[in-house]
Amino acid sequence: MTHVRLRHPYLDHPSPIPFAHRGGAADGLENTVAAFRRAAAAGYRYFETDVHATADGRLVAFHDPTLDRVTDRRGRIAELPWARVREARVAGTERLPLFEELLEEFPDARWNIDVKAESALIPLVDLIARAGLWDRVCVGSFSEGRVARAQRIAGPRLATSYGVRGIVGLRLRSYAIPAALRVGAVAAQVPETQAGVRVVDRRFVRTAHERGLQVHVWTVNEPQRMEALLDLGVDGIMTDRIDILRTVLDRRGAWA
Repeated sequence: MTHVRLRHPYLDHPSPIPFAHRGGAADGLENTVAAFRRAAAAGYRYFETDVHATADGRLVAFHDPTLDRVTDRRGRIAELPWARVREARVAGTERLPLFEELLEEFPDARWNIDVKAESALIPLVDLIARAGLWDRVCVGSFSEGRVARAQRIAGPRLATSYGVRGIVGLRLRSYAIPAALRVGAVAAQVPETQAGVRVVDRRFVRTAHERGLQVHVWTVNEPQRMEALLDLGVDGIMTDRIDILRTVLDRRGAWA
């Protein structure tokens, strides 16, 4: 199936994009240098990660607002200085990386960045501008307002995806129901279903493509679901199971 035309250099990829979700989180080492190194060794070039800002403004690649779930420390990242956060260990061994350290470690990677907190927005946009990362990052968030602010600050050089409000609007448009949509997004990044309601179907994908948007689906770990979504024409899949997604794409002749 023909995929949507290229709208931004970030999307310059010859086949459905395989994203290593949090570096490939299946073994619990999510968002660590070790996870991203493993994904890179498996041939992945698109990584998904999350960012929070510490109390002193350092940008940490980490999903949760607190350290509690996956590290040996406790506390809210936004209330702790980097000197304290850096002491935490995932699975007892792996430290939390700064996002700028990941950029240096993987100079050829492209990053899908979920901005988890408002306090991380300006530090992230500043880092992108300072390092000239316009072609290497796509910024997303559940908060449509947060992503819209990033786009206003950075301008059209910044690739962004829709937040929840944008996805709802696109879903309504797919049923020919009028809905406002932010101009300038390059992708709709969505779960396959939400609260038992199907989000991604042929109608949704067609509507996104008609608007020049790619469709990236998260977080898909079963091969049958990957196959079905690829058959629908989605443009990217985010997975914890980087081994399975590579096998599926290899079998389809779609691994670049």
